[in-house]
Amino acid sequence: MSDYKAPLRDMRFVLNEVFEVSRRWAKMPGMAEVIDAETAAAILEEAGKISAEVIAPLNRGSDEQGCTWSDGSVSAPEGFAAAYQAFADGGWGGVGGDPQFGAMGMPKVISAQVEEMVNSASLSFGLYPMLTAGACLSINAHASEELKQRFLPNMYAGTWTGSMCLTEAHAGTDLGLIRTRAEPQVDGSYRISGSKIFITGGEHDLTENIIHLVLARLPDAPAGPKGISLFLVPKVLVNANGSLGERNSLSCGSIEHKMGIKASATCVMNFDGATGWIVDAPNKGLAAMFTMMNYERLGVGIQGLALGERSYQHAIEYARERTQSRAPTGPQATDQSADPIIVHPDVRRMLLTMKALNEGGRAFSTYVALQLDTAKFSDDAVTRSRAQDLVSLLTPVAKAFLTDMGLETTVHGQQIFGGHGYIREWGQEQLVRDVRITQIYEGTNGIQSLDLAGRKIVGSGGALYRLFAAEIRHFSANACADLGEFTRPLNAALDTLDELTAWLLDRAQNNPNEIGAASVEYLHVFGYTAYAYMWARMAKAAMSTHSQDDFYVSKLATARFYFARLLPRIHSLSASVKAGSDCLYQLDAAQF
Repeated sequence: MSDYKAPLRDMRFVLNEVFEVSRRWAKMPGMAEVIDAETAAAILEEAGKISAEVIAPLNRGSDEQGCTWSDGSVSAPEGFAAAYQAFADGGWGGVGGDPQFGAMGMPKVISAQVEEMVNSASLSFGLYPMLTAGACLSINAHASEELKQRFLPNMYAGTWTGSMCLTEAHAGTDLGLIRTRAEPQVDGSYRISGSKIFITGGEHDLTENIIHLVLARLPDAPAGPKGISLFLVPKVLVNANGSLGERNSLSCGSIEHKMGIKASATCVMNFDGATGWIVDAPNKGLAAMFTMMNYERLGVGIQGLALGERSYQHAIEYARERTQSRAPTGPQATDQSADPIIVHPDVRRMLLTMKALNEGGRAFSTYVALQLDTAKFSDDAVTRSRAQDLVSLLTPVAKAFLTDMGLETTVHGQQIFGGHGYIREWGQEQLVRDVRITQIYEGTNGIQSLDLAGRKIVGSGGALYRLFAAEIRHFSANACADLGEFTRPLNAALDTLDELTAWLLDRAQNNPNEIGAASVEYLHVFGYTAYAYMWARMAKAAMSTHSQDDFYVSKLATARFYFARLLPRIHSLSASVKAGSDCLYQLDAAQF
């Protein structure tokens, strides 16, 4: 396996040249005092170092060893504890957290790049701080001041980690079915009883305490999702003076044996009258959870991008060194008995597909992160509202499309290695196994597609879609003539998406099956079109430099490949959508 190198040059290009984030920060109250281009570059440089030098070397060995469970205790693989301590000592657990409680307070466009680097280094490792950051976000937005003061400083500092305890054996996507109970106590606390499954980081030996956020029902709660409350339940109780007290009444019953992310502890958690405190108000648990969903779902999308980047770095190094056969046009490496496989058209097709999807995905994830920042920090109500609408529309696309493309990219990397890609010691097969979970957790990609097509498109009567489409039209209308080779196919793709959206809105009025039948392909048409918008913006930035530097030459060549070879996929996908739902219901269940 090749060494990981953080793609800092491309990150700086996206941040500074495509989206001009420093200019945007200057317009956000308080942000200009927190960060500028130089500070951002320094943060990313240091994040790249710890990712490449401390975390990445653990990736393969930790996959081989995995986590171990014994009598309710979970041990992380060798090296994880020391790496996590170094990570915490650097303040990386609080990059995007609230400075009031000791965190850095960086915008999401910066923490998104840090997340990519950490997850490229090791997805299993990256899950521990990711779940902690999500828990912190919910606590900071919804908990009492007393709970924030007691728990957030140590969580941001990495002294304690967090987990999100949602899923039960019988209740996955449909959280309204949960059975975990919360009994109120006279001192204002609650006794939590029930079992949760698939709890990432529910138990481990990396930190002295784990702060669980647990969905449960009060005795008088209404049925369904409206009767869910959220509770903060620490592994070890915390005394009034901040010191650790006695162990709470909860335990890890087992850990799962998984296809991938083996160094991440995926736990069955049992709560046996454990002491907890309510977050927000009774029966408002889902609202508190959804505060972090847009961030977490973008974070999972970034995981798909991260593993695609790692796969590409392995594959390009291998393709330059591995010799096999001769180029179709004749020998290229005349001093060798065969040419490097990078000369072969099919290998180049796979490499360029990986490169185009990775760089398009990095721009798109940064664009969505920028909307999150705008919705949070802008002092203009109209601007905040527009950004929040875009976040609502694009979050399911970011989660599902980035991870679907992540699987495609890791498979291409494995394929370039040929038989070696199937062998564990080369590392490519691990990336394929690890990335597969990103399409499943934090809401399966099928659910994300339903969210986009059903709630965001049909549910808004197309209003959210028109907001995004109008931005793309405005960009194309104001582009210079030299950009026409990119804006013309972008506009044509948007015409196709306009037509498909109108078709979906019309058909959904009379047949509710049409939304579910169309949703996955519709999301992919949307995703490829969104990436085309990103590639047109990157091409504009690259062309404006008038530079023949290899970076810009490569950027424009990759843009041309994307428009020529990947964007046309929308036509077959659109045809599948318009085939309708009838063909899905011609068999009875027994006939499958």
